[in-house]
Formats: sequence, structure tokens, C-alpha cells
Amino acid sequence: MRLARRRSLAALFASIAIVAASFGVAQALRYSRAPTRITVKATPIPAFDTRDETKTRFGQLEYRGGLILTSNDQAFGGISALIMEPGGARFLSLTDHGSWLRGRIVYREGRPDGIADAEMAPMLGQDGKPLAARHWFDTESLTQGVDGMLYVGIERVEKIVRFDFRRDGFAAKGEPVPVPEDFKTFAFNKSLECLAAPPKGAPLSGSLIAITERSLDASGNHRSFVLKGAQVNRFTLKRSDDFDVSDCAVFPPADLLVLERRYSLLRGVAIRIRRIHLDEIKEGAVVDGPQLFFADLGYQIDNMEGIGLHKNAQGETILTLVSDDNFSPIQRTLLLQFALVGE
Repeated sequence: MRLARRRSLAALFASIAIVAASFGVAQALRYSRAPTRITVKATPIPAFDTRDETKTRFGQLEYRGGLILTSNDQAFGGISALIMEPGGARFLSLTDHGSWLRGRIVYREGRPDGIADAEMAPMLGQDGKPLAARHWFDTESLTQGVDGMLYVGIERVEKIVRFDFRRDGFAAKGEPVPVPEDFKTFAFNKSLECLAAPPKGAPLSGSLIAITERSLDASGNHRSFVLKGAQVNRFTLKRSDDFDVSDCAVFPPADLLVLERRYSLLRGVAIRIRRIHLDEIKEGAVVDGPQLFFADLGYQIDNMEGIGLHKNAQGETILTLVSDDNFSPIQRTLLLQFALVGE
């Protein structure tokens, strides 16, 4: 079979799997039932461009390496968001079936080479029972506030839940935080994909930024919010070229990087990253920003749903992207790292 035809079929199958998942096709929940050490096999991805293995520069990003991740644990998969710890060795992520996943990235000559010390556990509600058991399982977004708390956005039930993970670890119990009545009007399964918390000293510090995947206003733009206690400011993110929001992260001191994806049976799968200035986010504003990065299925991508940032020992800003395989045998869990160049 010719390479072009293989790519076309891969795009078709990947699109079918992602579209099916986006419409909430029923499947058994696969969440961790108790804190468990797991083994994650990591296969390095030496080149990002499948047509030119020597190419490393892609827009404003430089490829630093990647991994294909697999595990025999039934709860592994569906990774939808992550946080990178300072230095980039350790990460904390979540799955869209209500599990925590944390571990350590093993590097070889500055490139990701493996995953060690991997653990999974159920995300717990206020009653100490797994969130997934009460059908609060579609955990899609994750950020750490200036208060040190973790905030998780949950689609379908349209909740934001706060965890004191720094104090309690996997035993942390999720406490729902107040959200606007607007949340009840989000499009089903198209809502809380992006949560970000600007750090101290940044514009909007102390707030949560929430941007919806594809809950659109009358002009066709992403409905978005700045939440700070009882104060709510509403803005929109300009939607273009059929891309939907899949995650976001603050790039200090004053920018927001928005990860987006596009999928269709005709156009296949693509991703991009846009850069938004935080000081442009105001009540009633329509914000937009330049594209830093674009990739389609000619590159090593899948259903990319998570973005995290850290500084390495050389002071470079490293972006880590992870994919949600929808617990599907025809998709992959990828971890990709890039350096931001020309900051």
C-alpha cells in the first residue's frame, strides 16, 4: 500500500474515532479504583515530520523529542490535561474517565526517553468516593491556582472542582467552586477544555480563565470567562478554520497559549497553538492571536488534548503536549516536547 494511501486511511480512522468520542459514544468507564503503581512503556519518536527526519523547526517551536506511551493498566489512556513541575522531570495529569496520573520523565541527552515512577488513582469527590462513580467523569482541564490548589474542569456536568493536592495528594477531595449560571447553557460535551490560572504578577493573577471547546456565541466564537470569586467577566476567543479548543497554559509573564485541534472525515486531523495576550482579555472583548505552530497527520500527532510548560536547565521554555487516545486501539497516547524559539 502506498504511503499516501496509508496516511489517508490513518486520517480517516483517527477522525472517525475522535468524532465518535466527541459525540459521547457510550463506553465502559475505565478509571483507577485505588492508588496503584503502573508500568508505562515508552517508545521514542526520533523525528516529528514523517516525511523529513532531519527537520526540527516547526513554526516557532523546535522539536526536542517524543514518546509513544502504552500500559497494560486498564485505566491508562484518555489523557486530557497535564501540569509540568519546575525543571520538567515530573508531571501530573488526568484522564477523561476521572483518574489522576503522575510520573517522571526520564531524559537522555535532553530528549524524553522513558517514563518512571508512574502512579494512577481515582479522583475523589467531597464524600471520598471516586468522581467517576457519581458520573462526574469527563475531567478535561487542569490548572494550579496562585493559592496552590488544583482546579479541574468537568464537561457534561459543567463543574469546576478544587483539590488541595499539595497537602493531600491522591487523597485530596474535590470541592466544587461557584460557577456562573451561563455554564448550564454550554453545548453538550463541548465545554470546559481550557482552564488557566495566571501566576502572581501577571495580568488577571488570582483568577481562573475558562475557555470552552465549542460552546459558541451568536458570532461563532468560543464563549470564555474570567472567574474570581463572585466576580465574572465574559469574553470570547475568535474561532477560525474549524478549530476547537482542547487545552491552554499560561506562558509567563503575560501570555496564554491555546492548544486547538481540528478533525473531520474529509480534512483529517490537525492541531495548532495560538498565543493570546492576557492584557487583551477584558469584559466583552473578542481576543485573537498569532499561530505559533501547526501540524497535521503528516506529522507525529494524534488527538492532542494537553499542554504544559516548564523551563529546562538551560533556561529554555519547553512545551509538553499529550494526546487523548479515547481508549481506542486505533489511536495513540503521545508525549511530545518542543522548545519555544524566538520568544
